[in-house]
Amino acid sequence: MRAFKKVLVANRGEIAVRVTRTLHEMGIRAVAIYSDADRAALHVRMADEAYPVGPAPASESYLRVDKVIDVAKKAGCDAVHPGYGFLSENPAFADACEKAGITFIGPPASAMRAMGSKTAARAKMAEAGVPIVPGAMCDTTDEAIAAAKKIGFPVMLKAAAGGGGKGMRLVGSEGEMANAWERARSEAKKFFGDDTVYIEKAILRPRHVEIQVLGDRDGNMVHVFERDCSIQRRNQKVVEETPTPAKHASRELIAKMGAIAVQGAKAVGYHSAGTFEFLLADDGSFYFLEMNTRLQVEHPVTELVTGTDLVREMVLIAQGEKLSFAQTDLVARGAAIQCRVYAEDPASGFLPSPGRIDRLVTPSGPGVRDDGGAYPGSEVSSFYDPLVSKLCVWAPTRERAVARMRRALSEYVVTGIRTNLAFHEKLFSHPEFAAGDYDTGFIERHKDELLGYPQVPEADRDAVAVAVALAAARMERATGATSAARGEEGSRLSPWVAQHRAHALR
Repeated sequence: MRAFKKVLVANRGEIAVRVTRTLHEMGIRAVAIYSDADRAALHVRMADEAYPVGPAPASESYLRVDKVIDVAKKAGCDAVHPGYGFLSENPAFADACEKAGITFIGPPASAMRAMGSKTAARAKMAEAGVPIVPGAMCDTTDEAIAAAKKIGFPVMLKAAAGGGGKGMRLVGSEGEMANAWERARSEAKKFFGDDTVYIEKAILRPRHVEIQVLGDRDGNMVHVFERDCSIQRRNQKVVEETPTPAKHASRELIAKMGAIAVQGAKAVGYHSAGTFEFLLADDGSFYFLEMNTRLQVEHPVTELVTGTDLVREMVLIAQGEKLSFAQTDLVARGAAIQCRVYAEDPASGFLPSPGRIDRLVTPSGPGVRDDGGAYPGSEVSSFYDPLVSKLCVWAPTRERAVARMRRALSEYVVTGIRTNLAFHEKLFSHPEFAAGDYDTGFIERHKDELLGYPQVPEADRDAVAVAVALAAARMERATGATSAARGEEGSRLSPWVAQHRAHALR
């Protein structure tokens, strides 16, 4: 066992900031990498050292194994933490680290390979006794139609090498198959370089529930309870919480799911943090979706209810230490919820809204955690995922957690770009969400309520227009006065000069 002195964080944005904070708490120096677009990014400012790795496109910087390894060697790093995304689930990167004598803080490359292909992972998990959704591999449209008839419509087409909602199509009948098949293959090829698509039984109105696993190099493995990730747009998560509020998900069922996840992880010789994703049907049956062989975006909610720092545990495991706790030692207390705050326009189909953040006020107070990677004046780049931050809350009960999130969202201010904050406020005020009565189709079913604007009777429109104009004018005056009183980002400019500049730029 050896203690790390210096670790390269092979990522950017909020997750690079998140990992850096834990490294500093552990007394470990953090080394950052950055592309040309991220030269002034927060993760660069927080690191002890920072090195450029290339142009803005990820394919020329953050995804370049050779450049990342060169930086790690040049900086004298003992280990590399990949965060999530980019190279985090690339077994070739883990192999390259090992070859360079640098510890990869994550699972073994062999486990990543075993679980990297969804089709291979399904077969491996079936062997390990993990329940899987009925499905089939197909090479042609005719084969897909035949398989769908055998399985029963509706079915889902999925990219074998993909994730994040890309290369997926719901097919409700034989007549829809040909078009869906070609579109799924085309999208899979575009995003993953592999047009292999498989077919799976579509579970109607399921919950998306995942199990966090954590294991050391000596074979000790635990599950760290569940996260409900059913609130999704375009098959991508936007809200996650634990415990799941699903009425048909008893603690006994969650324990069973956890035990099966541990069983599956052990079957591929897994260690470090990982996540098993399941579809949970309303009759209590559940089916394996995939395993994420990395730290999950939504890991903070697990940390909030257990008091476990998952990044710290990953580092300790990579150093060769055993888990310091057993399954029976783990207890989840209260309820935690996370909102992903994106620079996007929900009213325009959640299109990204890159640009400069002019003003940023993050909420705080009891039970509030904001994992962010931005600051006033920073840029949300069009080259990367538009995630601004992850707003998390904890409370003793779910009801109080929902109320706390509403309060936190009301305090959150971002100007200069469009965000999904208003969308989240509507979501958390929806009575069905407040009751925990939702599934993966919730946003699609309620999009008019969540994304639309209230209808104003024609007779009232002139009065409403005047009221809106007056409110805007009052807000303009208040914002100008506040900015003037504070000066420009705390500078010593005269408030009158600041006021003049603010108005001159409008």
